[in-house]
Amino acid sequence: MSETDDLSPAEARVWRAFPRGESVDFTAAGDDDPSSGDAWGAERTVRAGVLRALLLRTPREEGEIPALRITGARITGVLDLRYATVDTAVRLSRCRFDGTPDLYGAQLRQLDLSRSVLPGLTSATLRVEGKLRMTECRVRGPVRLGGARIAGALFMERAHLTAPDDSEPVLQLNQAVIGDDLWAPGMRAHGQVRLTGASVTGRINVQDAEFDRPGGTALDAQNLHVGAHIRARCIRARGRVELRGSRIPGRLDLLHARLAHPGGTALRASSCVIGELWLRGGERIEGALNLRRSQIEILTLEPEMLPDRVQLSNLTYVALAPHEPAERRLPMLERDGGEYEPYNYEQLTASYRRIGDDEAARLVQLAKQRRRRRTLDRYGRLWGYVQDAAVGYGFRPLRAAAWLLSLVAAGSVAYALEHPRPVKADEAPDFNPVFYTLDLLLPVVSFGQEPAFAPGGWHQWLSYALIVTGWILATTIVAGVTRTVSRP
Repeated sequence: MSETDDLSPAEARVWRAFPRGESVDFTAAGDDDPSSGDAWGAERTVRAGVLRALLLRTPREEGEIPALRITGARITGVLDLRYATVDTAVRLSRCRFDGTPDLYGAQLRQLDLSRSVLPGLTSATLRVEGKLRMTECRVRGPVRLGGARIAGALFMERAHLTAPDDSEPVLQLNQAVIGDDLWAPGMRAHGQVRLTGASVTGRINVQDAEFDRPGGTALDAQNLHVGAHIRARCIRARGRVELRGSRIPGRLDLLHARLAHPGGTALRASSCVIGELWLRGGERIEGALNLRRSQIEILTLEPEMLPDRVQLSNLTYVALAPHEPAERRLPMLERDGGEYEPYNYEQLTASYRRIGDDEAARLVQLAKQRRRRRTLDRYGRLWGYVQDAAVGYGFRPLRAAAWLLSLVAAGSVAYALEHPRPVKADEAPDFNPVFYTLDLLLPVVSFGQEPAFAPGGWHQWLSYALIVTGWILATTIVAGVTRTVSRP
């Protein structure tokens, strides 16, 4: 005897309603929570085998469009639709499933499981011609949607996903193709969510969502392709958020996000192509931020959100917002494991030049030279200190003038108090302490004073010091000016 030969009153209601596409509502006042559905009686219990027979036989009435629409039922057994083709819409909302539905390889027109409670969902390689709704579903086991093809949108807003252990992700959408949006604001996932290699034609909305997998990868979305934006505003992620190799032509909106993976990488968005990345307004990231080798048009980074380790090697961006003084941006270039990355300084310099802030650009270039100095040998570092003190590596030209004026003043006073003796008394010009000092300081300029007089004693040592200082100052000025003129 088949299950359809002995229908209960509840099942008979469903059977009669199906050919006309009518809804069957089993809900009762004060007893509508599917999580306590194991206590529901026979008056609202439907066997999964009856539903399977109904969907596969598809009884019809002339002039009517069949559909399975059930609310508030307890579904016993396993709804097995493996490789089945179902031409009708299926809505099983606020239902309690005792067994894990098996939809592997099935082809459905539309599926709505909103507000239902399930022990899991096996639906890899599922094909849905319309929308798949899991709004406010509570699932206590893995949701397997790997390789699924959903022509419309996938709705999972306020869904609550858990699993008895951490052996596999609570939500698998790897290699899935979604023809519209992935809409999951307020979703709670206690375990890994996997989106590796998935393609979403529209937007992804996970605003206010929670991804909880401390010590592991909470959201694995490597090589994700999105047609528009990812709205991840106010998300809370405990565990790594992995976006390596993703393509997001619109915004990756992480405003007010809380990202925490202490001791590891909190956000890895390396080798990505992103239109705009927004990281501001949230708490300080706990764990490393990795943006290596990515290409980002507009990078919005708030210094207060940046963690102790920021990996920016070969990161390319056109604009950096909000506009901050160079002093607030430079620390992030020092947080890449202590490695010197000249390209990072050039990127920051270019972003300041694009908005006309030349002073900030010079500060970044000065910081670059100081950081480079740490990589040199002892003699290179010593020469670097001299250039820095003399002219700020060419980015502080007024400092050279200050040094020159100070030395001219000191020498002029010293030689004014005690004139050096003339080499040839009858041929020597009138002594001028200022121009005599300038003759000593300026290597390629002669006012005729220095060769005409011969200082003695400590004045002679002062003249040696002025000559050497003049050569050092001239060399550093030439090196600094050359560097400044030749920069892009």
